[in-house]
Amino acid sequence: MSKAVKFFSASVLAIAVSGCAVTSQPIDRSVSEQRAKQDLAVMFKDQEPLSGPLTLHEAMARAVKYNLEARLKVMEEALAQRQLDLATFDMLPRMAVSAGYAGRNNISASSSQSIETGTQSLEPSTSQDRDRGVADLTMVWNVLDFGVSYVSAKQQDDQRLIVQERRRKVMHTIIQDVRSAYWRALAAERLLSQIDNLMIRVDQARDNSQRMSEGLVGDPVQALSYQRALIEATRQLEEQRRALSLAKTELATLINLPLGTELTLAAGDDYQIPELKVDWSRLEQEALANRPELREQDYQARISAAETRKAMLRLLPGLEFSAGGHYDSNSFLVNQSWADYGVKVTWNLFNVLSGPASIDAAKAGEQVVEARRQAMSIAILAQLYVANANFNEAQRQFRTSQQLAGLDGQIVEQLRNRHEAQGIGELQLIQGELNALQANLRRDLSYAELRNSYGQLFASAGLDMLPQELPSNDLVSIAEALSTQEEKWQAGEL
Repeated sequence: MSKAVKFFSASVLAIAVSGCAVTSQPIDRSVSEQRAKQDLAVMFKDQEPLSGPLTLHEAMARAVKYNLEARLKVMEEALAQRQLDLATFDMLPRMAVSAGYAGRNNISASSSQSIETGTQSLEPSTSQDRDRGVADLTMVWNVLDFGVSYVSAKQQDDQRLIVQERRRKVMHTIIQDVRSAYWRALAAERLLSQIDNLMIRVDQARDNSQRMSEGLVGDPVQALSYQRALIEATRQLEEQRRALSLAKTELATLINLPLGTELTLAAGDDYQIPELKVDWSRLEQEALANRPELREQDYQARISAAETRKAMLRLLPGLEFSAGGHYDSNSFLVNQSWADYGVKVTWNLFNVLSGPASIDAAKAGEQVVEARRQAMSIAILAQLYVANANFNEAQRQFRTSQQLAGLDGQIVEQLRNRHEAQGIGELQLIQGELNALQANLRRDLSYAELRNSYGQLFASAGLDMLPQELPSNDLVSIAEALSTQEEKWQAGEL
């Protein structure tokens, strides 16, 4: 081989190898900016605008309908349904269609040779055209494959039901998060204006004290101590403000409102203390029968049992039916089109060897699911008892906080009267107002925890606030359904 030929071959090889190299280009920033604009447009698209103060059940309805995590679960459920539809096609027979053209550059000819004498016994001859068209339509149906595919489709259907249970769990979590954020946001709405007004008064008192210190009026140590007390009051107010200021942002995120939207909440229920009127044994029964996690394990048990049946089916021989139609344009053929059919038994003998191990593995999977469900049942009952204990403690803490808030309110009234009569200084009044404000904050936050722990009781029992079917998908219908269901729970009806 000449050097030129070797060089040419090496060049062709290098070009081929470089052509197979795969490189990925970084995404341009303009593409990311365009994607960000599209996401912002889609995230809040087709949402009903706020038409007034937002009630608790309207906030829950918005979370149910617009929360992005809830939308994701709806899409996952739709995907599971499509996968089930796809799995059902595996039960159909296999059907293959082929058509094409076959040709060669010379005649397909052959001769025969005598096995006794070794001489040619037939002059070269052909029975096939050099160019011909062929077509085939073949259908094959294996009974064993049909049985395995049927069981697999049932498993896929159970997977779809598992996705539904996970969606229920997400709904429970979202509704609970909205309940907690709503009551904390309502506390913020009640108290933030009071905090801001008190901070303004504290700043004014600090300015007055500093001017007096600069004018060398009074005892400098007493003035500095007075200023320090005011700064400490400011620090406490800032901490309280920070704890409350994010509550509305969290609520807006849960109900998928555009961040920065002005949000006004409806007035509360004047600190009405909820009572549990449902029989405790009924809640235990509901928790063990209706929690999404346990129902998911029930479906997992069915899937594991189906896996055992599939392992047993694979031990059996397969009965295969086939039929087909064929065409060949070969002019030497007497019949250029024909049909054939057949029946045969197939049996993978290695399945017989691995079958017992497969069955044992599948049965072990069933036992694991059973043990997991029992362990989860204990954990769920514990969650229910913890939720009940939290509810009882929240009731006591709220009553105590309510009493303290009432007393601090009376003390502030007395301090205000004395301040107006110039019997006490402004620092004492500010400190009294700060104590009252803190007491009100503890009362409102403890009430928010009380309402949250009350809802957590029913969520721990796996009870759904929404019925399976709604007359309409608008926010008003969803909010009414949520309110009706909660009224039933408060009346002791499940």
